[in-house]
Amino acid sequence: MCPWEFHDKPRDECGVLGIYAPGNNVSLKTYYGLNALQHRGEESAGIAVSDGKQIKVHKKMGLVTEVFNKASLSVLKGNIAIGHVRYSTGGDSSEANAQPLLYKDDKGSVAVAHNGNITNACQLKKRLDQTGSFGYPNLDSEIFLRFLAHYRNFSLEQLLELFLKEISGSYSLVLMTENSLIGLRDPYGMRPLCLGKLKGMESGYILASETCALKAAGGELVREIDPGEGVIIDKNGVNFRQSFPGGCRRLCIFEYIYLARSDSVMDGSSVNSVRRKFGSELAREHPVAGDLVISIPESGTAMAMGYAEECGLPFREGLLRNRYIGRTFIKPGQKNRELAVRMKFDVISDVIQGQRVVVVDDSLVRGTTSCQIIRMLREAGAKEVHLLVASPPLSFPCYYGIDIPSAAELVAARRTLEEIRQYVGADSLQYLSLKGMLQVLRRPKEFCTACFDGIYPVPVVEQETG
Repeated sequence: MCPWEFHDKPRDECGVLGIYAPGNNVSLKTYYGLNALQHRGEESAGIAVSDGKQIKVHKKMGLVTEVFNKASLSVLKGNIAIGHVRYSTGGDSSEANAQPLLYKDDKGSVAVAHNGNITNACQLKKRLDQTGSFGYPNLDSEIFLRFLAHYRNFSLEQLLELFLKEISGSYSLVLMTENSLIGLRDPYGMRPLCLGKLKGMESGYILASETCALKAAGGELVREIDPGEGVIIDKNGVNFRQSFPGGCRRLCIFEYIYLARSDSVMDGSSVNSVRRKFGSELAREHPVAGDLVISIPESGTAMAMGYAEECGLPFREGLLRNRYIGRTFIKPGQKNRELAVRMKFDVISDVIQGQRVVVVDDSLVRGTTSCQIIRMLREAGAKEVHLLVASPPLSFPCYYGIDIPSAAELVAARRTLEEIRQYVGADSLQYLSLKGMLQVLRRPKEFCTACFDGIYPVPVVEQETG
């Protein structure tokens, strides 16, 4: 059972980071960068560092601040590093499956960290079975180790092209040899990956899932890695390899809705700004006669602000999120789930009492948390509670590395709008339309929207996740 086992939001599988800085020890910068990516994975964290001769790895279960301390970082000395934070979707949540993964043979070592999900992993594992076992039977990321072993005589450039040609699904990948840092993004660009320059370092570079990690590690954005593009950073500088040029971009739309940190920038757009625009569009589609607007913090806050501004209603802090609850483990069961929500959120009663409350959230998955929050608002004296969701109804599962449950668990896949309204207990319920959401983004053909419309850009060979 995962932390917040009944978690009522989609979760990304992980976040990745890589740093190349000749003549500098990079473990502390990697630590800072991983901290900024903590929202992408809270189960395990790891860092691999190379000093030019060997690669050392430290990884454990827990948050970044729990896995690393001054002593563990002091051992990780080197000028190249990759890091990883993980939230498992299908593979065991165990230290054995924590990343980075390390491959060694007589030619040297390679460390790998992966964000995404390989949809043809089982087929590839069977084909490459002769390469032996790497100890990660339920982890799709093991595929990259099998390719490394099977095609060990290939150059880095050839390996990257082989990954892009034969591996299906989604992946942002960082790899590290003793002397180089490599990044790779799948041909559809489903998972984000960007390149930054370390300030004050002539040859210092950083790869990361989000720009917020660049800032935390002391870098600034150069540009995003394009879909189907690889980058090799070594003593010869920065070498880009574009194997699948143009026309295939399908960034996961949930990066803008929920997954990315609000201060990150994607495709030149501030995530926070896009979320406010989602809220504004929601208000244009579904204005509600209310007294005030509140959000379900924190991801819904920017959307609620946009909604309030467009409708001319006051935005108030009506729910307080307990930031110190940590990775609490709650046993299954309705009463335990209710207790968990009450531990996580508190209602500010003097704001809510006697008011017609418009609640804006970023998404509605199972609906369990919304039920409890609406009940808490009514207990606090709300006159009416209207739920507005700043994304379309989630009706289909994800096979590309986002933990969206099976259709049987998705409240919108098995109920009508009115049935969902009755289930969550709201006086009214409305969703932002897919058309409206894509209109805000202005690039309707560049996003994966499969969880909303069931149109999967990459064929789903299997449903195994890792």
